[in-house]
Amino acid sequence: MLDSLLALGGLVLLRDSVEWEGRSLLKALVKKSALCGEQVHILGCEVSEEEFREGFDSQINNRLVYHDFFRDPLNWSKTGEALPGGPLGALRAMCKRTDLGPVTIALDSLSWLLLHLPCTTLCQTLHAVSHQDSCPGDGSPVGKVHVLGLLHEELHGPGPMGALSSLAQTEVTLGGTVGQASARILCRRPRQRPTDQVDPTAHLTFNLHLSRKEREARDSLTLPFQFSSEKQEALLRPRPSQATSHIFYEPDAYDDLDQEDPDDDLDI
Repeated sequence: MLDSLLALGGLVLLRDSVEWEGRSLLKALVKKSALCGEQVHILGCEVSEEEFREGFDSQINNRLVYHDFFRDPLNWSKTGEALPGGPLGALRAMCKRTDLGPVTIALDSLSWLLLHLPCTTLCQTLHAVSHQDSCPGDGSPVGKVHVLGLLHEELHGPGPMGALSSLAQTEVTLGGTVGQASARILCRRPRQRPTDQVDPTAHLTFNLHLSRKEREARDSLTLPFQFSSEKQEALLRPRPSQATSHIFYEPDAYDDLDQEDPDDDLDI
């Protein structure tokens, strides 16, 4: 299961609950990425660095770049150790990496970030981080970027959950029964950009174009709302003796003018 979760780039949401915690799965994915030779960044907000690193051997811990926002998240101590811009500044700094190899970014947790930052700003930053392999700034090839986000779904409403879900390439929802854990995995196919323009009129069952004769017939057609030369002359150059009001009537082909029986069209 770990290999399939890391096979694609993008954002992987690990949705846990009070009954079924997801940090163990997050650490298992971090370990798998480190063993594959990837550079791993940890954005730690909920537990201490010592607690997160617990259970990893020295080989794994040496490959982890830990960004500690648990000890002093708001930089109240003014030690100068905190990154400028806070957690979002650390995420944006990860977007400016110069190495071309695959990178895993673990967010522990997305719930902490969502409770302290605007949802729109966080989603925009996550989109920029998780899609930097598909649209790098300098045009050079960049390795896959895996963003692992631990999300406590019971803490958030449907709005933030739906926004994060729309960004995720993969969602893992932890659950199960008594004594038996399970994980429901939802994978979305990456959206492919069209490379060639497709003619929308290529396979229509009717013709949208006019022939030469059809265009000539259309141009010579007199529309009912067009003025005749008599009407134009009367309106533009009225005679002095002409009345102030005048009714112009132009019968068309369907008018039935019968002076003998003017009510013939009434069918009575």
